[in-house]
Amino acid sequence: MPIPLAAHASIKENSIGGRYVTHSQIQQFFQQADKPFSVHGVGASVEGRSIQAIQMGSGPLRVLMWSQMHGNESTTTKAVLDLLNFLGSDEGLGKSILRHCTLQIIPMLNPDGAEAYTRANAKGVDLNRDALDRSQPESRVLHHVYEDFKPDFCFNLHDQRTIFNVGDTDRPATVSFLAPAHDEERSISNSRETSMRLIAAMNQSLQTVIPGQVGRYDDAFNVNCVGDTFQMLGTPTLLFEAGHFPNDYQREKTRELIFLALLKALHTISEGQIGQYARAAYFEIPENRKQFFDIVIRNVHLAKAQYPSKTAWGILFRETLNSGTVHFKPNDPEVIDPDRYFGHQNYDCADQDDLEDLNRLPFWSESVI
Repeated sequence: MPIPLAAHASIKENSIGGRYVTHSQIQQFFQQADKPFSVHGVGASVEGRSIQAIQMGSGPLRVLMWSQMHGNESTTTKAVLDLLNFLGSDEGLGKSILRHCTLQIIPMLNPDGAEAYTRANAKGVDLNRDALDRSQPESRVLHHVYEDFKPDFCFNLHDQRTIFNVGDTDRPATVSFLAPAHDEERSISNSRETSMRLIAAMNQSLQTVIPGQVGRYDDAFNVNCVGDTFQMLGTPTLLFEAGHFPNDYQREKTRELIFLALLKALHTISEGQIGQYARAAYFEIPENRKQFFDIVIRNVHLAKAQYPSKTAWGILFRETLNSGTVHFKPNDPEVIDPDRYFGHQNYDCADQDDLEDLNRLPFWSESVI
């Protein structure tokens, strides 16, 4: 059964969009009538916000997924809500998945971080570095759900920064995957191999939509990371990283792509097709590199005479929350090698039109480095 690539628009959860996705929005989604899933509380955050899990499906294959472990990484949360809408629709693919799989989904593991729009929880702890100590209530919630549910697969859902490109290319890493290591040697256990094959399936599907824009995340082993821990316990675990699509800082296009990846993964699991995808295909996905700036300005010396010939600037945005909206503000520029780095926005001071555009931007006249 083919993945319906055009299905997303009809099932997109339009009540939730943009980068700032909070606990109250998720509660409103739960309260809408006729949701074809059950919701149950699994714990509470440091500041007392409820953490809830969704259960859906009746099949023997058990899939656990969680999103917003980092509070400011909301793209996969949006994609999960879209997935729930799809699975509750009349689509035959969704019905088939629910016959073969039982899903347990925590759409927001770190509601305090989501409210403050921070990576860490309310105590400043990165929950994805707390797998061993489990010092935080949110970490203990996830571990307890894992132990109770006994999943056959785990999906660890995240966002990644705009800095990542695919391999040596100037393509942004719009979606990245990782089959986490389970030991320092990064050897390939049965569970890790299953993760690799499943990622190969998703990559094959995504290449038809975003060719050259899928990357492979760094697989250095870290016993404190949740994915590595669950892989050590023998559960095939996959890291999803929602990245940048051109001109999509609200990550609505990336949301669609994560939805398609999730659907492909669940379809592959439900149909018993994982073995059809080669482990080697995972390693053919280029590794991520960090060669992107949000803005690159070349030949700065032509406009600002104090700089030497061929000076180029790279500028990254910082995300700031103001009145419930995330704004993207330019940091101070860095002098960069123009042959090494790429820009999501590019200006060249040798081009009069570019220079006129730059002169309209406040940071251009205010920047001092």
